[in-house]
Amino acid sequence: MLTVENVSKDYPTPRGPLRVLSNVSLSLQKGAAISIMGPSGSGKSSLLYIIGALEPPTHGRITLNGQNPFELSDKQLAAFRNKQIGFVFQDHCLLPQCSVLENVLTPTLVSTDGADTTARARELLEQVGLGDRLDHRPGELSGGEKQRVSLARALITKPQLLLCDEPTGNLDSATGNEIMGLFERLYQQGNTIVLVTHEHDIALHAHRVIHVRDGKIEKDEKIK
Repeated sequence: MLTVENVSKDYPTPRGPLRVLSNVSLSLQKGAAISIMGPSGSGKSSLLYIIGALEPPTHGRITLNGQNPFELSDKQLAAFRNKQIGFVFQDHCLLPQCSVLENVLTPTLVSTDGADTTARARELLEQVGLGDRLDHRPGELSGGEKQRVSLARALITKPQLLLCDEPTGNLDSATGNEIMGLFERLYQQGNTIVLVTHEHDIALHAHRVIHVRDGKIEKDEKIK
């Protein structure tokens, strides 16, 4: 489903290119979940952004279901990300002026498939335990509830791949474990997940843990 082939990433600096990823390769099958771990500056977030088609690699290529997103036009790439990839970030990225339901529906605003997205949004919010908070604003929610909203929003377009960047980083341990319980349910239902975290106990919720250090894969560890 997902392949990363010999990916390297350089960023320009006054002293010349700074390499943050070097010849990284991995693959992921549908319905699997992997965690990417590494110290700050190891390149794990850069790898996630490349997998998510947010940043192009300097060298190498990625494919999702056989499609290299960086061969698409800007308009096609935006549509590809919207439909194929769901994102969950550490800081939720919710619109404060919008209700919970409206936030979940945000990715569907550019969709033209005619699906009943409002019904799906309500269903997803029920699944994450927020069926009674549809009209609340983000400022009225706890950190864990906000992350549940962002998870429902990431799933609204039925993406092929769910990418999570430190989704429990701002949560206490009990709430973080609740969120990870939701992720486990998702991949048991056939969703494919890539999770970046620096927390070892969170990483162990996945099938595999990929350890990144100095821009390279140091170890690919099977957990389940």
